[in-house]
Amino acid sequence: MKLFSLAVLLAVMAVVPGEGALKIDLVGDKNRPVTKVITLLKDMLKQLQKEQEDDEAVYDKMACWCQTNDKEKTKAISDAEARIEDLTTKVEEHTAASARLDTEIKNLEKEVAQNQDSLDK
Repeated sequence: MKLFSLAVLLAVMAVVPGEGALKIDLVGDKNRPVTKVITLLKDMLKQLQKEQEDDEAVYDKMACWCQTNDKEKTKAISDAEARIEDLTTKVEEHTAASARLDTEIKNLEKEVAQNQDSLDK
């Protein structure tokens, strides 16, 4: 797009009156097709410059959003990973406690059964 803009600018400069450029009487030649093309090229150049500025503004906004979003998501991921590790540790602790309590229950049931047998005799 920049190369096209440069080509248009060079083409306009070559035809527009000025030092070192081809001199054309634009006042007397307003209805000539070349004059219409030059005017069209100038308008296109203005439009391209405006679109370039708009594109740069949109790009800047998108780049800012991406950087901000990347920081937030990276922090959220690290927080979630830390929480997963914490929960995994808690699950392991509770599993061990459950196994220990199951063993205690079985032992106590045996002890109650033995005590009941002693009382029955």
